[in-house]
Amino acid sequence: MDELRAAIGRYVVLPSEEALTAVTLWVAASHIQPALQHAPRLAVVGPTKGCGKSRVLDVLHETVHKPMMTVNTSSAVVFRIIGEDPPTLLVDEADTIFGPKAGDKEDLRGLLNAGHQRNRPAWRISGPEHKPTAFPTFAMAALAGIGDLPDTIMDRAVVLRMQKRKPGEKVAPFRSRHSVPELNALRDQLAAWLTPLRGTAHRLVPPMPVEDRAADTWEPLVIVADLAGGHWPAQARAACLAMTRNEVVQDEQATLKTRLLRDIRRVFEHQGDKEALRSHDLLAALIQDAEAPWAEYGTKGLNAYHLANLLRDFGISPANHRFENGRQAKAYARNQFLDAWARYCPDPAQPAPAADEAVLARRAPGKPPAPPTGTLPIGPPGGPTGPRPTR
Repeated sequence: MDELRAAIGRYVVLPSEEALTAVTLWVAASHIQPALQHAPRLAVVGPTKGCGKSRVLDVLHETVHKPMMTVNTSSAVVFRIIGEDPPTLLVDEADTIFGPKAGDKEDLRGLLNAGHQRNRPAWRISGPEHKPTAFPTFAMAALAGIGDLPDTIMDRAVVLRMQKRKPGEKVAPFRSRHSVPELNALRDQLAAWLTPLRGTAHRLVPPMPVEDRAADTWEPLVIVADLAGGHWPAQARAACLAMTRNEVVQDEQATLKTRLLRDIRRVFEHQGDKEALRSHDLLAALIQDAEAPWAEYGTKGLNAYHLANLLRDFGISPANHRFENGRQAKAYARNQFLDAWARYCPDPAQPAPAADEAVLARRAPGKPPAPPTGTLPIGPPGGPTGPRPTR
């Protein structure tokens, strides 16, 4: 285990020591998959290209149990490969499955969600006799992509938030001629050690520092740590606590950004859905809302820098805009928000358009929103400012 951890650290720069520990344990856990009740996902995500996500998969491919690397595959292939001794799925460019251009990948998305827990088969009509057939879905999977994966995957994953290397951070070059034999030798040592211990691993019920789904996800890693002994049991539990807490913070930040989108939509509505609002006018309106958190945001309240930073992930930024009086000012255009509003905080007060409508009708300035049509408001638990449940 110590040698594996050192080898992984030579080829990739991970976001923390806890993340390096987690990857090492995840690799080892793949060698006891038949003994596990849950198959944790490894979400390797980053904000841009060049963060080392694909290199992580390269290292995993040479160290995990029965790797199956794919960029774009079909659910039919995966259904037929997974069996009693499943492969370890390694999926690069996960946006081909979960992104807006994913197309007809619903079956594969469902497989990756269901495969986190044992005994969750997918039923399909199969063969010339068209018989209902249960296909197993249980398999560990590492998924790499730009941006967060859907919540259904992130909640079932050990999350690596990759970043680009700093100028002083060095890694060993990954060369197949030298690197692959070294990593394969470690893989074989892991298999020789852990395969005979699968029965023992199946009976272990380790004390966990977390609960619920986070415990389901991290239990296989803690089991391996307890089998290894030495410093690994304490190190695994420390990594579990640190990384799950980090994801709670990420969730809170995501909830705050969704609240900001809703509040900005409300400001535009109160201003008659103008084409654009000056940055300082938008900020003033947000801060004046006594029920919103923006007056206390940061040390002195929300400012222009904070606002731009919170909206950056949605592809929204201020730009020079010429207003009716001919003056130019930094402003936020309303049409920049339309896609984010539709995705992250759909307005229940707006009725869904008919299927054959080619253009959404724009509400006239000053016209009140249509009354709800029997649907409950959409938002985080506990109302607009309620916290999301911890994992």
